[in-house]
Amino acid sequence: MPPLGGYRGPVVTASSTLTVAARGRRGFLQDSLARVNPRQSRAELRFGLPDDRSGWTGCDEFLRTPDAFTRWHAGLASWLVDRYADSPDRTTAGYVMTWYLWVPGYLASLLFHHERRVPSLRPADLAFRMASPRPHPDGIAVLSPRFACLPDDPAAGTPEATVVPDERALAALLRGRFATHAARFVDVYGPQVRLGRRMLWAAATDVLDTSLWLAGRYGGAEDEGVLDAALVLGDGPAPFTSGSTLRPVPDGTWTRRRESCCFHYLLAAGQGTCESCPRLARKPGGPKALVSPGDCQTAFSG
Repeated sequence: MPPLGGYRGPVVTASSTLTVAARGRRGFLQDSLARVNPRQSRAELRFGLPDDRSGWTGCDEFLRTPDAFTRWHAGLASWLVDRYADSPDRTTAGYVMTWYLWVPGYLASLLFHHERRVPSLRPADLAFRMASPRPHPDGIAVLSPRFACLPDDPAAGTPEATVVPDERALAALLRGRFATHAARFVDVYGPQVRLGRRMLWAAATDVLDTSLWLAGRYGGAEDEGVLDAALVLGDGPAPFTSGSTLRPVPDGTWTRRRESCCFHYLLAAGQGTCESCPRLARKPGGPKALVSPGDCQTAFSG
């Protein structure tokens, strides 16, 4: 992680376990990432780490570093003060909540939608690069060559691939792998912030639903992304807070009901409450917290 507000967080070094994790055969999954990466522009997606590892950190290393999130909050607070002259604790916590969960959720959604492959989402098998000066993940690296796929995948039968019987099983596997990573995050992050476990799982639900939607939209098949979101989230089994909330609107596009809050409204010099804020949906006569991609101020904006 690059300096955030005057500090340096955990980084990938030559002695890091990430070096070992990325030494496997680079074949089928690397090809998938090479095909998927140019179909979106929100982050660099890659297999393994680049020679220049500046700013890269492994998810497992990050979650095991006691003050990693404290430092991330400090760097984000510095950026918010520069931009808005304010940095409420819940706002920094809300941004980081979504940004971290976005790493496994966005990656898995893109590979599922475009390739019908689900990589390992273990924290030890993922790394991310932190941008500057706005400290959000702008690169995601997969460190394990293993993945799950369907019986008709060209890689079926190879050592890297685990074959599952059908799309429903593959979707359930994605949901389970993401939930396992998210649970680790909730256990580490939850005690450090005043958000509550339900808010953290609501954010996980939003990330998965929105990422699958965006995968379809970016690929020119928004309706297919919507179907994927319904397939993966199902009826919203615990710990997720709902199934997919995507629905069509009269102009022929799609919208969804948000489950979590980014707390951007707490910034005195910000743009006020997001139109999609779930807080508004709880007010009598308020909107139904519907959102288009990019409406929220955090991971899915700009």
